[in-house]
Formats: sequence, structure tokens, C-alpha cells
Amino acid sequence: MNTTYQHIIDVNHIASYESIEDINNMLTLGQSENIKPASQDQKRNLLLAIDVQNDFMEGIGSLAVQGSRADVQRLTQWMYRNIGSLTQVICSLDCHSMMQIFHPVWWVDHEGHHPEPFTIITYDDVIQGVWSAAHGGNERSLEYLKNLENDHKKKLCIWPYHCLEGTAGAKLESQFTKMLYFHAAARSSPPQLIYKGQNPYTEMYGIIKAEYDPDHYINYEVLNAVSQFDAIYMAGQASSHCVLASVTQILEHFADHREITSRITLLEDCMSPIAGYEESTRQQFEVLQERYGIHIRKSTDIIL
Repeated sequence: MNTTYQHIIDVNHIASYESIEDINNMLTLGQSENIKPASQDQKRNLLLAIDVQNDFMEGIGSLAVQGSRADVQRLTQWMYRNIGSLTQVICSLDCHSMMQIFHPVWWVDHEGHHPEPFTIITYDDVIQGVWSAAHGGNERSLEYLKNLENDHKKKLCIWPYHCLEGTAGAKLESQFTKMLYFHAAARSSPPQLIYKGQNPYTEMYGIIKAEYDPDHYINYEVLNAVSQFDAIYMAGQASSHCVLASVTQILEHFADHREITSRITLLEDCMSPIAGYEESTRQQFEVLQERYGIHIRKSTDIIL
């Protein structure tokens, strides 16, 4: 290619609010490359990038994941090396309001204090009056907590306010965004952005469905897209939560179709866990590998 990686990515400005994306320049550079359009790919390769957003970036994010800056560098390097073979990129983005069940403002104790970030709230806590919904709706909140426990989901964690609609923290990380649109222009393949997590009564770690949802919403658009690619690569933040939930939901949907589940590869050096979840995440990925035949590899080992 005529455009070097350094012309696209400034590694010193990964996870920095000082960077300006200059997307028009990225589109111009991408269009100047003599690369066949993605529509002509005989082997179709998908990158499913989970929540590569500012609020998960170390140094700037309200819910920063240690290792995320280096993850973005490795991911954009992998995208650059494989521009000519990477057919499509789908990005999920957390998108929240202030008033959601996993944010502090939702809950109060008997003295009217909101919980600190990373507080765990259980069904019994609410029954016993340790916490209650600040603005009413205890019944709906209890339903959620009870079903988390019944379905053996992660307990409700109160997260710092993150990815609030319209804020800089909700945006895709700037250097990843530049590579995303360079790829889009070079391959005539616009990225697909999937927003998740807008239901105030539930967490939606995964790209396919919420942790508990009485309406049973399922994102068939993403599932149908996954089924149409010959290889699916996954990366993003955090591996312990949104990446893990996303890949698990996809695998469970295609549980009877190993010819699809075995197409999935986790780029393990392009994702990091939230602190404290390192070992459990590794173990759960190994279970998925054994059960569904997915691959877990480093980005440097994969040439498309």
C-alpha cells in the first residue's frame, strides 16, 4: 500500500482526547489505494469489534480497562496488515443514559445515599432493605435481580457512569476510528455500528441480547451477518464482560452448527479483562473453545 500505518495511526495518541480523527483525510487515503472492493472477496472475513470506546480506554475512560491502549495498537496493526482481505467490520457500542439499573443514581440505602461504583447488589439486599430503587420501580428491579440469580448470570454490579449518550466517552476510540474508515474507503465497505444497552432495566453486556429481558429481544441482524462470513474475528473491551457475553451469545445461538461456531477466532492480544476477572475469563474462554471449537490466537499469528 501507498499509505503507511504511521500515516493513519499515531500510537502516541491512542486513548487520548487530544487526537482529531480527520476522517476526510482517512477516506481520501483509503480511496487512493488500489485494492479490490470487499464485494469481490472469495473468502469473506468479518471483524466483530466490541465496545472499542473511550470510556473503556486506560488513562481517559471512566471505566478504564488496563491494557486497552496496547490492545488498540495491536488491533489497528492487524487491520492494516489485512486490509486487502478484511471484508467487513461490525462495531458494537455501549450506549447508556444516566438513569439505568447499573448506575449509582438508580439505588439508595436507608439514609438516601447512592452506592459507590463496583458495589454488588443482590436480590436479598433489596428484600432486606439494604438498597431500594431511588425513584420507585422496586418490583421491576427485584424481577431483574431474581432472574440474574436464577439464570446464573453475573451479579448486578454498580458501574461508574460510562458511555453516556452524547458524551466523548461513548465515542469509538479515535485511532481505531481512523483505521476503521481507512478500511471502509479502501475496500468500499462501510462499517456497521450496533448500539446496545439502552434499556434502563437491564445490563446488555453482549451484542445479541440483554442479561435478562422479559421482552426477549434478540439482535438477529448481527446473528444473520455472522452466519454469512467464512471467518469471524473478535476483539474489544472488556474481554471479561462484553466480549465474553457477545461470543457466548453467538455460540449458544449456533450451538447446533459447529460449521459456524468453528469459524470464530478470539484475538486474545486485542482484548483485556476488568481487573479481578483475569482467571475466570481465561477459564470461560477455554470452556467455549472445548465446547464449540472456537480458536483463541494472537493477532500477530493470523494473516488473512
